[in-house]
Amino acid sequence: MTATPGNPPTIVLVGHGMVGQRFLEALAERGLTRTHRVVVLCEEPRPAYDRVQLTSYFSGKTPEDLSMTDMAFIEEHGIELRVGDPAETVDREAREVTARSGIVVAYDVLVLATGSYPFVPPVPGKDAEGCFVYRTIEDLLAIEAYAKNATTGAVVGGGLLGLEAAGALKGLGLTSHIVEFAPRLMPVQVDEGGGAALLRTIEEMGLSVHTGVGTQEIVTGADGVVTGMKLSDGSELATDLVVFSAGVRPRDQLARDSGLAVGERGGISVDERCRTVTDPHVFAIGECALASDGRVYGLVAPGYEQAETAAATIAAEEASFTGADLSTKLKLLGVDVASFGDAHGATADCLDVVYSDSRSGLYKKLVVGRDGTLLGGILVGDAESYGTLRAFTGSVPPVSPESLVLPAGAGAPAQLGPAALPDDAVICSCHNVSKGTVRGAVTEHSCTTVPEVKKCTRAGTGCGSCLKVLGQLVTAELEASGVEVDKGLCGCFAQTREELYEIVGALRITSFRELLDRHGREGARGGEGCEVCKPAVGSIIASLAPAIGASGYVLEGEQAALQDTNDHFLANLQRNGSYSVVPRIPGGEIAPEKLIVIGEIARDFGLYTKITGGQRIDMFGARVEQLPLIWARLVDAGFESGHAYGKSLRTVKSCVGQAWCRYGVQDSVRMAIDLELRYRGLRSPHKLKSAVSGCARECAEAQSKDFGVIATSNGWNLYVGGNGGATPRHADLLAQDLSDAELVRLIDRFLMFYIRTADKLERTSTWLERIPGGLDHVRDVVVHDSLGICDELESLMRAHVSHYRDEWAETVNDPEKLARFVSFVNAPDTPDPVVGFVPERDQMKPDLPLLDIGLRRPSEDDLLEGSTRR
Repeated sequence: MTATPGNPPTIVLVGHGMVGQRFLEALAERGLTRTHRVVVLCEEPRPAYDRVQLTSYFSGKTPEDLSMTDMAFIEEHGIELRVGDPAETVDREAREVTARSGIVVAYDVLVLATGSYPFVPPVPGKDAEGCFVYRTIEDLLAIEAYAKNATTGAVVGGGLLGLEAAGALKGLGLTSHIVEFAPRLMPVQVDEGGGAALLRTIEEMGLSVHTGVGTQEIVTGADGVVTGMKLSDGSELATDLVVFSAGVRPRDQLARDSGLAVGERGGISVDERCRTVTDPHVFAIGECALASDGRVYGLVAPGYEQAETAAATIAAEEASFTGADLSTKLKLLGVDVASFGDAHGATADCLDVVYSDSRSGLYKKLVVGRDGTLLGGILVGDAESYGTLRAFTGSVPPVSPESLVLPAGAGAPAQLGPAALPDDAVICSCHNVSKGTVRGAVTEHSCTTVPEVKKCTRAGTGCGSCLKVLGQLVTAELEASGVEVDKGLCGCFAQTREELYEIVGALRITSFRELLDRHGREGARGGEGCEVCKPAVGSIIASLAPAIGASGYVLEGEQAALQDTNDHFLANLQRNGSYSVVPRIPGGEIAPEKLIVIGEIARDFGLYTKITGGQRIDMFGARVEQLPLIWARLVDAGFESGHAYGKSLRTVKSCVGQAWCRYGVQDSVRMAIDLELRYRGLRSPHKLKSAVSGCARECAEAQSKDFGVIATSNGWNLYVGGNGGATPRHADLLAQDLSDAELVRLIDRFLMFYIRTADKLERTSTWLERIPGGLDHVRDVVVHDSLGICDELESLMRAHVSHYRDEWAETVNDPEKLARFVSFVNAPDTPDPVVGFVPERDQMKPDLPLLDIGLRRPSEDDLLEGSTRR
């Protein structure tokens, strides 16, 4: 390609999304930004941002947090980035692009990365006020603003983005519905079994799901505002906000208008080099392109491959794109969902290996060939093994498929480390990085940390689903090379948390400063520590306080400076800067008089109240200066801190047990109260949750807790290492048919052994899987005293129980401690003016200011094709 003498050849990129930004980086890596003029015409009012993480905006991320564009990179490479100025026409004969602003740019190479637009079904009322799409930051801002005056929202579409949209509406306080025409949610990614597991989990979150029905009409009132939906089964759904998330279509209109060939169902036709089949000077990449295999790829990883291919072709390198891995791993509404390879078993003569636990929302299916080759799979509820399984796709794993689907705690799952993977196994599908490439970064490029490997190979810089395997692989490769791997707690301490625990206990060190100066790394001594080691050491000192002679009160002296925000104010910081107050309600049992006290306090301080999953009452919306006043009234009524803010025991749930239930065989309420009062305030590496069920029906869900107790006719069964939340794990049976005294003794030992040996912020579920020997080793230590430390463990627990003091009572009775509870130290009587609330459902919710962050304010002309703003 030639250019006018004295003028470098020009590359024009139309569109600046994630794929467009990757194309610019690929140009820079090949030195093309030094030899070419690069002009970018971007339709949106802001540069490229992470659309995959779009929903995280509703979790507190700002548009700036989502940005993928380093303006220093743009300036360094002389890229002319024009935001809010999309291409409107292309004159291929003259090789010119005209932008909305009127500027005309001549090109030698034109790259179309125009992406896709949301498909809105052609139903009556689709353009009514209250209808939106879910595609850009501007869409989210519009939805957020409209939701302030709405109570119910419905999402049309139960695919990836539809579930995220429904979660966003729920997070905005709306009663949320999902309407999906297919017979199951996420029909492209999961099969019937996976859809059933996903459905159960989502419905338990309070969302209403309508599958197998379509939207026939958007119903409006006389004022043209949405009031409901008519569905294909004849039913009607009352809603005042509708989000269309029924798939996307390639944005190929610019190509059509310029005479470029497009597919029958859309998409700009390109060859294996991502060059359009019509014009060798024009390329198309990402969701607007119809690849040579006849497919339009809607995932970011194939888009990145196309960007690399186009840049390589422009640089006269050999490259081709003939198809891509469609494996995906996502967290939707807090639920892990993953699919890889031939997930639906389309291969002839293939077999399915399935593990399903509908109660826990777990579903795992592997598709294998007759010869044992792993062809693909689906994971719902627990996708921890996704990275390893995907890497084994196309090969015969060294263990049986059955062992690969069993969850931890349900047998003896195979532990396939990175060493078992072949060198050609793809570790990062976003950037097509193999295990061999990662190994080469360590052995040939002297990378010693995951960040260094990420920078060298780009692995882990896309969706992030490969980071766990990447970390394991880097560590394994370093150890295999004889390199000593630094397993220290942080940059301040070379010791692990377990080693620091032993140092603090053996030497009776009672201050962070002393520990850092005596045992910290040479360069850290005399310093202030970091955000990793300060709370970790603070927790260790608090756990051992009675035994080493330290104060167990976390706001005492130096300890106060070590705490995270929540511990610092003995309350949970909420989204708008206010705090929540959660008094302890042992075993979930509460007298009417105490219920009335909580109601009166919530009423008098204008607090939002909600019953939690841990069987207690949470009061939201307290300003920092109100906390001691609220605590004082609670303490006077006999309440104490529920430690909802700390890495400590939260709750011990219970069913009503033998006293009331006709199936109960033991007094579960009494046992739950005894356990909660015994372990309250116990500081640990991570939060602790427990439950006691009065019979095998397991109404208290004890097997999903860090330590759970289930009654038997002969006593109590003790389960340990369970976990709910984002990574569910069934607890393991540690001992059975225990008396009351035996049960308490084993729990004492188990908890203190966990506190002694766990890593920072490590739940019991993760610890139990990591610790050498796993459950068998823990049973040997805790039940059979194989290490001879049980007397010490029991002694530490007795010391904790005898020295327990309520942190709220300690605070309200100490004027010096009360001084910290102000919004402004120089104006202690002034409340924070940013903390505000608006009414909702007879209570209130945070009044969060809408973000309006961009390079300029968008106008109505800036709306993307297919967008709807009302």
